[in-house]
Amino acid sequence: MKKRNEIPDADTWRLEDMVESDETWETLFSRTRQEISGYGQLRGCAGRSADDLYRCLVFDEEMSKKVELLYVYARMRSDQDTGNQKYQEMFGRAESLSYEASRESSFLVPEILEIPEGKLQEFMNAENGIGHFKRALEQLLAKKPHTLDAEKEELLAASAEATQGASRIFNMFNNADIQFPAIQDQDGDTVSITHGNFIALMESRDRRVRENAFRGLYSVYSQYRNTVAAIYSAQVKQAVFYARVRNYPSSRAHSLAENEVPESVYDNLVQTVRSHLPLLHRYVRLRRKALNLPEIHMYDLYAPMVEGVHRSYSFEEAKEIVKEGLAPLGKEYADLLEEGFANRWIDVYENEGKRSGAYSWGVYGTHPYVLLNFNGTLDHVFTLAHEMGHAIHSCCSDRSQPYTYAGYRIFVAEVASTCNEALLIRHLIEKSRDQKEKKYLINHFLESFRATLFRQTMFAEFEAMAHKKAEAGETLTAQELCRIYHQLNVDYFGPDMHVDEEIDYEWERIPHFYTPFYVYQYATGFSAAVAVADRILRGESGALEGYRRFLSSGCTMPPIELLKLAGVDMASPEPVNAALKVFETLLDEWESLSEEA
Repeated sequence: MKKRNEIPDADTWRLEDMVESDETWETLFSRTRQEISGYGQLRGCAGRSADDLYRCLVFDEEMSKKVELLYVYARMRSDQDTGNQKYQEMFGRAESLSYEASRESSFLVPEILEIPEGKLQEFMNAENGIGHFKRALEQLLAKKPHTLDAEKEELLAASAEATQGASRIFNMFNNADIQFPAIQDQDGDTVSITHGNFIALMESRDRRVRENAFRGLYSVYSQYRNTVAAIYSAQVKQAVFYARVRNYPSSRAHSLAENEVPESVYDNLVQTVRSHLPLLHRYVRLRRKALNLPEIHMYDLYAPMVEGVHRSYSFEEAKEIVKEGLAPLGKEYADLLEEGFANRWIDVYENEGKRSGAYSWGVYGTHPYVLLNFNGTLDHVFTLAHEMGHAIHSCCSDRSQPYTYAGYRIFVAEVASTCNEALLIRHLIEKSRDQKEKKYLINHFLESFRATLFRQTMFAEFEAMAHKKAEAGETLTAQELCRIYHQLNVDYFGPDMHVDEEIDYEWERIPHFYTPFYVYQYATGFSAAVAVADRILRGESGALEGYRRFLSSGCTMPPIELLKLAGVDMASPEPVNAALKVFETLLDEWESLSEEA
């Protein structure tokens, strides 16, 4: 494992495009901290006139930009090496500054909501530029029943820093402190299990390696189950607390309302996927048969179902494959993709202390960034396509919308990324002339359905159950969380699967559980993306133009309406049903190719 300073600059992101240097960050930090006091001069102003309200909104937005820049830069520096004490300290200060800004500005929303609606409407019709904030103010009015008076809002804002500890503790535990054992790989070499290589080990054709990696990783999580249960319980209690004080019926209702998503969308997803679980059970049977196993275990889920097809890709090859696969999105999209590849938007390889996984992030006014832990597998080629989907979505929104409306909601975030994956896999399957390779690619697409549509819905069920228990006053013990998670695996993977007890601890390693009710959006986004990709590949009239409008629209309308621009209605179960029909077709195609062989 290389240290951060051993990675060539060409393989790292150029954060200097965001903030020129750490010294520049320090100067911006000091200046912004002083400017935050300007909120004090705005107290009591919002309701006086349209000009005063406009002045308040502009100042608040400018402060938001500055605090966000400081926060994102420090966090990304910390993520590239979580063991770097300097960047941990910078991020801690940036986080504290964001809480300070939140406290100082907490009076603003209650003041705006105290303005009589007729008077507020009059202000909004003024010709002083305030019309720019009309949708933002309308969104604010929708939250009126859940907004407290100024004194209580200030108290809630002041409590934020004290209640955000669970996520930070988990991040440090899972990325900086936890150590996994070493095992022998299929070549007999000793390798330490890491977050970055775990899936690669689970994809080994040597079952001994898969089993040892699986048992090795979860043996460590098992040792910390009570600690992680306490951390996660604190996170859930925090979400429940804020939902209650804001008069929401549940933490789920609170989280979904923040994204303007009806709870029926969540329920539709779970119910529709549940009704199609026999398809996943059928896939497990096909997998057991393809691997020629008397009994299939959880550690067999990632092993390729096709012998003799194993490729490793350089990062240069991965970029070329992604460009080819996304060609149906047109020249404008291809140019943005090339811009990102050529200008160090991407932090490519794993290094000691680097945050696990992958993401795309950035700030308004600067190009987006992508964090990878690229290891050369086909999965990681798809991860590149996925994260560049996020990056280009952000790029299109930022270049088309003002700061106020550029940031798209989480609910639609996974559509652009997963649409890229769907286009790429269709391209690779279509181009393949070798039956074995075609089966390998179909296997990969089947795995995308298992890992995204089915698995993330299972996560969503786990999360909903955990929050519901906390809301009922029940204690979230490690034993109870493991019991819930075990039963969900039994339900989802069906009678052919031997559900090993080690899988009971998998919930401990899922970072997205620390952003409540996030994971279901991977599944809804996947369903919407499959529908969008189908429309584009079929050449459906207006499909590409509608998708481009979607990518460029930020949060100018509710997420459900945004997706309608791309021809998808997530208010109905139809997109999930349609995606699962594709899954069934792939199973049929796999069986047909197997019979021919």
